[in-house]
Amino acid sequence: MLPFRDVERTCSERVDDLLSRLTPAEKCSQLLHTAPAIERLGIPAYNWWNECLHGVGRAGVATVFPQAIGLAAMWDAPFLHTVADAISTEARAKHHEYLRQGDTGAYAGLTYWSPTINICRDPRWGRGQETYGECPYLTSRLGVAFCKGLQGDDPRYLKVVATPKHYLAHSGPELNRLSFHTKASEKDLRETYMPAFHACITEARAESIMGAYNRVNGEVCCGSQKFLQKILREEWGFEGYVVSDCDAIRDFHEQHKITPNPVKSAAYGLRNGCDLNCGCAYEKLMQALEEGLITENDIDVAARRLFSARMRLGMFDAPEQVPYAGIPYEANDCAAHRRLARDSAAKSLVLLKNDGILPLRRDLASIAVIGPNADDGQVLLGNYEGRPSRVVTVLEGIRTAVGAATKVWFAEGCKVTGRRQDWVMDGRFSEAVSAAQRSDVVVLVLGLNATVEGEQGDTFNPETAAGDKVSLKLPGFQPELLEAMVSVGKPVIVVNLSGSAVDLSWADEHVAAIVQAWYPGEEGGAAVADVLFGAVSPGGRLPVTFYRTLEDLPEFADYSMQGRTYRYFQGTPLYPFGFGLSYTRFGYSELTLSRQTVRTDESVEVSVTVTNEGAMAGDEVAQLYLSDLEASVRVPLRDLRGFKRLHLAPGEKERVTFNLTPRDLSLIDERGKRVLEPGRFRIFVGGSQPDPIGVRRHGCSPLEAEITVTGEAVEMPY
Repeated sequence: MLPFRDVERTCSERVDDLLSRLTPAEKCSQLLHTAPAIERLGIPAYNWWNECLHGVGRAGVATVFPQAIGLAAMWDAPFLHTVADAISTEARAKHHEYLRQGDTGAYAGLTYWSPTINICRDPRWGRGQETYGECPYLTSRLGVAFCKGLQGDDPRYLKVVATPKHYLAHSGPELNRLSFHTKASEKDLRETYMPAFHACITEARAESIMGAYNRVNGEVCCGSQKFLQKILREEWGFEGYVVSDCDAIRDFHEQHKITPNPVKSAAYGLRNGCDLNCGCAYEKLMQALEEGLITENDIDVAARRLFSARMRLGMFDAPEQVPYAGIPYEANDCAAHRRLARDSAAKSLVLLKNDGILPLRRDLASIAVIGPNADDGQVLLGNYEGRPSRVVTVLEGIRTAVGAATKVWFAEGCKVTGRRQDWVMDGRFSEAVSAAQRSDVVVLVLGLNATVEGEQGDTFNPETAAGDKVSLKLPGFQPELLEAMVSVGKPVIVVNLSGSAVDLSWADEHVAAIVQAWYPGEEGGAAVADVLFGAVSPGGRLPVTFYRTLEDLPEFADYSMQGRTYRYFQGTPLYPFGFGLSYTRFGYSELTLSRQTVRTDESVEVSVTVTNEGAMAGDEVAQLYLSDLEASVRVPLRDLRGFKRLHLAPGEKERVTFNLTPRDLSLIDERGKRVLEPGRFRIFVGGSQPDPIGVRRHGCSPLEAEITVTGEAVEMPY
């Protein structure tokens, strides 16, 4: 037995032995995402590219959970960990079955390029649907939970590799993302754009990280000494491997113009810390070596990191040695995961308005289900999706939920996009009006889809900018359809399917209820019906702000956080971050602090009692926000610093405790340094942030308390 196959040796010893047996050309070949086989050593070919944003993607049949923004709307890190664990179970099940069939091609591996933890700083960004929203703290907690769920808890083997992306400040515009130059202050980088990456690396120990396409303050993200070496490895202690976004190394010379040709681009990326190239630029590494642009040690460093990951995945060990290799193929797309998909979809739904019409009775004489997204299975899946074995549309979910005596009318009404007059003239509007007139209530399913928002090149629609939205308004004839349904005079419930915020201000004024359903996955229609008919009390909360108009926001390409997100936006949102209604009422009482005056090395425990004061069981999300009242620099108006999702029966209460550490009380100064300053801090705990809109709609204000930090200002590690 060759030493690199000896499981009794350490991972480091095995990798060193393997590298010693490879030629420079063989090692270079392994730094491409399509790594060829090295047959003389029995090393099979391996394709590093796999996706599992919300289920195993692009690899055949798999369970499709809600899109990432919907998973964020659950505000439930432990439950997200459960979802990620199910995803990695399916990944293992499929991988080993593919191996049994001799398939080592694309999307058959165990190195997954998920989650997307960029901050959705602007609702125009088409890839905002892939993120966990606009809050660095929420994104950090959810990113850690997802990475841990993917990688498993075995002390020796990784279940799969998690790859948080796209490092660093990357959130549009899509139109010129390959050449875009992000300009951001050190304060904004450290305060907003870095925290989730820091958490996933230092807490979740993510094995990999993906660089972004863009430059940040002059440095290409996939070839930056500052970001990849000094911060990621030296400051944060990252020991895994860095992978480029696809063809990002080629963009060094074709788009950013920082290198003159492919050979120097490949050398630049490798020397500066990018270990694995998605694309073909690293085919030039041997030429770069021959020209003296890189050393063999540069190649060895990257190859060692990559083979270490493969060793930890068990790829060089007998299946009986690897606990995850025994997961059967039948674990994929199983009944338990379908149930989990339905539960997660129901938990993700956010009730934005309800005049009392919801929940609906199941014995209504008739219901009209109208709209372009009502019977569309594809829209439920978002992007980076898998292929479900079965999809439940909203129409199907409602039909299944009601009794046989209830007549369910259906009409498409219009398409999601398009302004041609024949959409009105061909009878779709008239059919929708006819159905509404014959019904007791109208469920109007509107919103967006993959032709309106997505990644550059994925959308082909004149109403978008290469995947980014150019407006917050509902596209096409949907506004006219909405007005037509309201004019019938029957109660209208709007179900909005979208991966980002849209302008629902007219609907908010004129319809009876609004449910934000995101892209809810394969069981999305069943989950919507569960909420509409009261099988589930909605408990989702917004992970993004719903603005009234784009005029409230800075320019899209401006990466300064001033005026953006709930942390710095001073205007009046339509629906604030953290907002969501319920079918029951929750009360907060007995707010206590473990201490009201603290030194700079002390933590504070904040406890509160949450009570279900209504007549129905339901979920509440207790949220803690912090405001620094005496900061020496610009700080957020308020900052989420704790949350917990609770399920309470009528009359049930639970004591919730949050721990505020010195880090939670610290700020990032203009130099980008973390500092804990003495001064006064206000704490808010409740079912929403201390925003007037959220308070008014929820009907109760968060509880408040103050603490004082004493002593001298202290500079802290990031």
